[in-house]
Amino acid sequence: MGNIYGYVRVSSTDQNEDRQLDAMHEAGVAEKHIYMDKQSGKNFERPQYRRMVRKLKPGDLLYILSIDRLGRNYEEILKQWRVLTKESGVDICVLDMPLLDTRNGKDLMGTFIADLVLQILSFVAQNERENIRKRQAEGIAAAKARGVAFGRPTVEAPENFGEIVRTWERKEITFEEALKRSHLSESTFYRRLREFRLVHGGRDKK
Repeated sequence: MGNIYGYVRVSSTDQNEDRQLDAMHEAGVAEKHIYMDKQSGKNFERPQYRRMVRKLKPGDLLYILSIDRLGRNYEEILKQWRVLTKESGVDICVLDMPLLDTRNGKDLMGTFIADLVLQILSFVAQNERENIRKRQAEGIAAAKARGVAFGRPTVEAPENFGEIVRTWERKEITFEEALKRSHLSESTFYRRLREFRLVHGGRDKK
């Protein structure tokens, strides 16, 4: 009998690692064999997944909570499933879908049913994600049409910003004091300083 592994993937908009980790523990996966990736919505780099795949050997068992943990779209899910089961010889058990357990139905009919269910569920998972993104985009567009502002509010420089800048450039005050008088963070101060110099044609020597 091979080793038992568990894979958990969460993103900044899907912070449910506790539910996935609880499912791994209930399935009997040892803590040292649980691999977890946390990622932003802008990238799909999965260093822990790649590390885990390198360790997997024929006869090992991999638990995932749901099929969409394997990939972010229909094609990727199917590709990873085939790589793991066909090339690596690993069994996969999807905990929230008992039909997707490659330990069951090793005959031709069982394999056919599992592959069919996998393709349907992968398509449904991708379709649902696309619908969610579409609804979010429509909601944002509707909110903007109503005048709702998104993003961080712009922090403006104080009216006496030019005087503060000139005093700082003459080394009469420290940079920290300039920040304090401007009520700005360091990054915002430099942005407003660039804008000020553009408007006033470089360093103001008055």
